[in-house]
Amino acid sequence: MSTTFELAQALIAHPSVTPEDAGCQELISAHLRPLGFRFEVLQFGAVRNLWATWGENGPLFAFAGHTDVVPTGPEDQWTSAPFVPTIRDGLLYGRGAADMKGSLAAMVSAITAFLARHPAPRGRIGLLLTSDEEGPAVDGTVRVVEELARRGDMPTWCIVGEPTSERALGDIIKNGRRGSLSGNLTVHGVQGHVAYPQKAINPIHLAAPALSDLVAERWDEGTPEFPPTTLQISNLHAGTGAGNVIPGTLNVQFNFRFNPGSPAASLQERTEALLAQHGLDFHIDWTLGAEPFLTAPGLLVDTVRAAIEAVTGRQAECSTIGGTSDARFIARYCPQVVELGPVNTSIHQIDEWVDVAELDQLAAIYEQVLERLLG
Repeated sequence: MSTTFELAQALIAHPSVTPEDAGCQELISAHLRPLGFRFEVLQFGAVRNLWATWGENGPLFAFAGHTDVVPTGPEDQWTSAPFVPTIRDGLLYGRGAADMKGSLAAMVSAITAFLARHPAPRGRIGLLLTSDEEGPAVDGTVRVVEELARRGDMPTWCIVGEPTSERALGDIIKNGRRGSLSGNLTVHGVQGHVAYPQKAINPIHLAAPALSDLVAERWDEGTPEFPPTTLQISNLHAGTGAGNVIPGTLNVQFNFRFNPGSPAASLQERTEALLAQHGLDFHIDWTLGAEPFLTAPGLLVDTVRAAIEAVTGRQAECSTIGGTSDARFIARYCPQVVELGPVNTSIHQIDEWVDVAELDQLAAIYEQVLERLLG
């Protein structure tokens, strides 16, 4: 088996449930240290981050990723133990196989092969790792890029190893992401006995038409690069648990995934105006999780697509759908950021897997990118 596969196995065997790194970053450092990389551990709170660099001069190309993984869920539902890497029918199973320890292994292999062929490339190479991507994401990549920006040492180009592929490796790259805006809505009523509704105000009854209008609202038509803005209600809660009590409050949690055509401030204003039209006594706590970003077609996008075609023969499609990633933090300071990684069919699921053959292909794509930009 290849070194990419062996490193992916070794990383999966480290139970790095967020925000734990569990030794993954040191394992990767051990592979890069003989190549002449320099390492800086940036610890923020309980989160361990690693910034590894090679070279002194020229433009900086960086890979970025995370060593933490989501919890396994019920381990007895896994066909094989989640932190015991296992091969079945050409697939490597284990928590983090696709999201994103397979990508990290491919990055290391690509860097190693590239430097073996180009001991004096036309630029520098960086690797940014965090153990706080699957969790709150407040002490991870966002803090590292703020520090790098303060130093004036941000990458010129960056690939984040998120599992972007849908049906086959390289069919999709993410050159942007929608924004994420969450609302925690409280609708106030008056608690009372269900047999005496005239003495109470039921916030569920009051809010139901307003929530229906929110769900039916057409927020925008999208943009050429982004799909239309969507709203999803994720949680509803009211009541004391007793069947004979009208609740005094209703709590509703919802989330917008929005494009640049509908800024967060406008979504907040429109939501509050709609609720006010229904005469509700309400309050909303807003959380802006991410602003949308877009890397326009140019050198990095063209290079990544060319590398994918050279290795796989596929014409990659650029997409901005899906959830948020740490690319949103990097894009604040680095104008050219894309995401590329394995097929995402099994991510966050029981029996997460990655195709063994595609690990080496992914490493070859990453190496091709380095060749075209720095070779």
